[in-house]
Amino acid sequence: MIEEKIKLLVVEDSKTQALQLKNDLRKHGFQVKLAFDARQALEILENEEFKIIISDVVMPGMDGFEFCKQVKKKFKKKLISIILLTALSEPEDIIKGLAAGADNFIVKPYDISILISRIEYIIANQMIRKNNGPELKFEVYFNGKKHTLASHQMQIIDLLLSSYETILHKNRELERVNKELKNALNEIKQLHGMLPICSHCHKIRDDEGYWHRVEEYIEQHADVSFTHSLCPDCLVELYPEYAEKVKKRRTDKENNE
Repeated sequence: MIEEKIKLLVVEDSKTQALQLKNDLRKHGFQVKLAFDARQALEILENEEFKIIISDVVMPGMDGFEFCKQVKKKFKKKLISIILLTALSEPEDIIKGLAAGADNFIVKPYDISILISRIEYIIANQMIRKNNGPELKFEVYFNGKKHTLASHQMQIIDLLLSSYETILHKNRELERVNKELKNALNEIKQLHGMLPICSHCHKIRDDEGYWHRVEEYIEQHADVSFTHSLCPDCLVELYPEYAEKVKKRRTDKENNE
């Protein structure tokens, strides 16, 4: 929990996602204001102070990258940190984030604990950000395009660290899913291929050369269990008198119906 009530501005065009995020952030002790597009957010910033802005990238009208540029240019002296939320995952997004002046970004879908961790990191490094180092101007050629960047040292470090953390988180998630899938596959027992079966007693031979009753073999290799009864033919052969009584009861029942 954060002891100081930090004010956050959330910019998200989906009202459902915005309200959910607001609720999650308030549970962690933050004050939260919502804006449902970039222009509304810029109007709010004219009258209110915020430590951090959490903005979606894909929005109607002005997108998150352009909104980030506008904030960094118009409210430069306020030293507002911006976290971009994006469903995009291309390497070029990092370059766009640097060019826009973003301080951090998180790939959707994300765990709220990751976002809280990023916010706490930014807050803990507020003093360092005040002395952000000289602005570095350089050109980057990527994917056949030239990008001209003007970024501070701390911003570059933050964005690279957040990118690295995102990659690690995605890899861990992928490892977890792969492990669950492997465990699930191990639990699934399938019967396939040709089964050697005795033509007389109908026992089945397994891969190690042992013979098993059919029901025993199937229970070991499939998620089934057996209950035992007698089919009509075996009932007649083994218990003819009882079979006759069963047949008579069925006949009487059919006639009554």
